[in-house]
Amino acid sequence: MAAVPPGWRKWTRRRLPLVAAGVVVAGLLALLLLHMVMDLALAVFDQPSPPPAPAMASVAPPAKAAAPAAPRADGPFVVRSILSIPGPIKFGQFYWDETRGEPGPVVITVDLTARVLSVFENGHEVGAAAILKGYGDKPTPLGVFPITQKDARHVSSIYDAPMPWMLRLTNDGVSIHGSKVQAGYATNGCIGVPDAFAAKLFGVAHLGDRVIITDGKQLKLGDPIVTPAKG
Repeated sequence: MAAVPPGWRKWTRRRLPLVAAGVVVAGLLALLLLHMVMDLALAVFDQPSPPPAPAMASVAPPAKAAAPAAPRADGPFVVRSILSIPGPIKFGQFYWDETRGEPGPVVITVDLTARVLSVFENGHEVGAAAILKGYGDKPTPLGVFPITQKDARHVSSIYDAPMPWMLRLTNDGVSIHGSKVQAGYATNGCIGVPDAFAAKLFGVAHLGDRVIITDGKQLKLGDPIVTPAKG
């Protein structure tokens, strides 16, 4: 065994506590350094995530413009109301109720099949009557005719026959007038209505008012009374 120098043991006893303390201090410094490195790494590599971007509000596509509503069936040349008539009108019968009408254009319709004439004021039916019509070689013409003449005491120059409350439709004499409306009677192309009805019709009709003569066309609520002219 090697010899220990004199005084070694004493020096060693004095230095051991210092060495131990130095080891402890070095350990603490190393631990502190480790924590500092870890904090630095967290600061560099563990940045907090940016707050999520606010969600975009969903924007609905612009709604398509609504299609324009169809024009309402309402007007002077549209059937807006009809008389309440219980069953077919018999020869010589008529109905009249001006309280249902409104100030406005007058339109007269004639259905030769039903043998009925109707009067409309501003689209409201105010009168209806059974008619006489022409047959054979003197038929009542079809079409739309303006009233061109009014004569309350007219006498036919062709047949020398009275035609009271006459409303002329054609130049060759076809007209609406008062007549004895009975089964078995006919006209020479004119439209005959009961005398009392003819007087009421004469009172509301004006020159230029339209008379529409059809053969089998019946009107109901909302139907156009006058077919618009083609542009």
